[in-house]
Amino acid sequence: MSTSPLDALIVGGAPMDVLHFGKETTLAPGLAEFARGEHPVMAAHAGVALAAKTAATIGMEQLTLRQPVPIASVDDRCRLVPDQIQRMARLLAHLPHVRPFDFTGDFYPPAGHLSALNFFFAAALQQFGFWEMHDGRYYQPLVALIEGHLLKGSKYLWCAYRRQLDRDPDFFLPTRQAVMTETEMADAFRSDNGTNPLPALELHLQAARAYGFDMQVIGWTPAAMMLVANQSNQPRSALLDILTHIGGYKEDPLRKKAVLLALILEQRPERFLRPAQGEPEPPAIDYHLMRSCLRIGLIDIRDAKLHQQVIEHDELATEDEWAIRSTAYRAIQQVRDLSEQTMGMVDWFFFGARHRCPEMTEPDCTHCVIDAICAHRKELFQPVIRTTFY
Repeated sequence: MSTSPLDALIVGGAPMDVLHFGKETTLAPGLAEFARGEHPVMAAHAGVALAAKTAATIGMEQLTLRQPVPIASVDDRCRLVPDQIQRMARLLAHLPHVRPFDFTGDFYPPAGHLSALNFFFAAALQQFGFWEMHDGRYYQPLVALIEGHLLKGSKYLWCAYRRQLDRDPDFFLPTRQAVMTETEMADAFRSDNGTNPLPALELHLQAARAYGFDMQVIGWTPAAMMLVANQSNQPRSALLDILTHIGGYKEDPLRKKAVLLALILEQRPERFLRPAQGEPEPPAIDYHLMRSCLRIGLIDIRDAKLHQQVIEHDELATEDEWAIRSTAYRAIQQVRDLSEQTMGMVDWFFFGARHRCPEMTEPDCTHCVIDAICAHRKELFQPVIRTTFY
């Protein structure tokens, strides 16, 4: 069984009671955030922020004060736009038909399917990289014919894996994922014309193998994870904590695919995951949500060079992409908090904007419910970077 971050803080058989896990404490914030289930990278951000503040004072007084943990410095090339965030939240709070998606339908397992858990654990980690690059720029999204449907990106993958579920349900077992071959992976994604349209097949293969390997080494199964998570006081946080140890999910400090999986398991008819009231609801930030944040004006790129690179669809360096993505993460978090909607509702609303405000064609502003408050920055695109995070 996996060792949780909290278990790692056990000394001499007892928890380190010098750590306080309330919101006000500043004592050992990096470890406290880690113990609360934060991704190690994000926990380290909290620790570094306090270390910097402590170094500027005499002695250890900052470590004993009960006050909010200082927020790690952010890249000021991209900033939040508070007034626009508030407008968006007010609009979202009063839209009549904002609902979370239940991940059922033609491209998903039917409710009650015996392999549904294995399917979603193996499929959610593959939700990345659905676009092609040419000469250092975004060229076009993945669009291909499969099972008679012309599908784009994420929908193509869901359809391909749903077809594979009918052919071979054991394909989704961690033991099979661990030894996946390139031929098997390519066959699963094959389009109606016999070709594999995925632009980064090797990365998908690596992710499958990493997932299967870690699941076997640690001794987890999806069913065992759900049993442990749902027995926790905070099931959603417990699941995200567990996934921090699992390949395909653990690599992303902002946990996009892990949060997506949690949303799926919460919103499916089976209610595989049953979060506690008041649990934290982190966003699942992918390029669709970043594009929306930029075009609506929830975030603003202040650096002229970075701004132009986004307009021209240029490939970005990691630190440039992080400046945008981490800011979009905070923007969506604030929209959720201010609107008092669930993250499932907020995420599905923004993800649905890919139809109203697509990558490669003119946005349909006149039929968009956001039109009245949108900044209409239609020239802005999204960070372009080849990553397995989203």
